[in-house]
Amino acid sequence: MWKTILLLTASNLFMTVAWYGHLKHKDKALWLVILASWGIAFFEYCLQVPANRIGSGYFTVTQLKVMQEVITLSVFTGFSVLYFKETFKWNHLAGFLCLVAAVFFIFKKW
Repeated sequence: MWKTILLLTASNLFMTVAWYGHLKHKDKALWLVILASWGIAFFEYCLQVPANRIGSGYFTVTQLKVMQEVITLSVFTGFSVLYFKETFKWNHLAGFLCLVAAVFFIFKKW
């Protein structure tokens, strides 16, 4: 179970860098940042595919997806604060609390 969470977190680090890291380098040619992003995304897939395969032994596909979304937004928040120096605001926290509620409803045995 923890292996899945760690692999998803690592894969999201790579994907966040691939999708958004180039925004600090707008002086570079678009074709170059596309190639660099694809190269970075390769490692994301090398982690995400095993994470989902391993996780499917513990979680439903829906649970995996919701977990991945929460991890994605958590990683992105850290990235935007640390890399882009954006401010984390109260409405961001409110949105995350809604996601925590989504996790509760998806994982709760009804």
